[in-house]
Amino acid sequence: MTDQPAIDSRAYRDTLGRMPTGVTIITTCNEAGERAGATVGSFTSLSLDPPLVQFSLDKTAICHPQFVESSHFAINVLAEDQTDLSGVFASKKDRPWDELSLIAGEKSAAPLLAGCVAYIECAHEATYPGGDHDIFVGRVLSLRIEGLDRRPLLFFGGAYHRLDTDVIA
Repeated sequence: MTDQPAIDSRAYRDTLGRMPTGVTIITTCNEAGERAGATVGSFTSLSLDPPLVQFSLDKTAICHPQFVESSHFAINVLAEDQTDLSGVFASKKDRPWDELSLIAGEKSAAPLLAGCVAYIECAHEATYPGGDHDIFVGRVLSLRIEGLDRRPLLFFGGAYHRLDTDVIA
């Protein structure tokens, strides 16, 4: 393998930040009943048949061990009025689970956060190394949309944004 020039980490982040992403909180609950969650912008669809999704999580994240050992997780697609909730799950602080409004999942014990645009419950299918992150693959077990009038929270250029309602094509 030939040596590659070093990529400046700030330029890398700034460049990737030009791609808008949805904001999700991935949640799980282990067999001991311990809940974990993290704000994630790397969530994507992986496959339609079978229905698979993926997200990546920093290996140093406080909740990383719970996700590695969990059999299920849920994707909570945040609404535009949930920036504060995104911040709570992006921090290194303990999660205030007792103060949150939760919804019971249909297929798993992974907590669903009330007020989100959509929910996707998954069985933990596989985990793959990806540099300083792990890539988690989930088999979709359940889908739920909460009102078509709700708008998702977006992240672009290092800041939160609302979805423009003008359709251009």
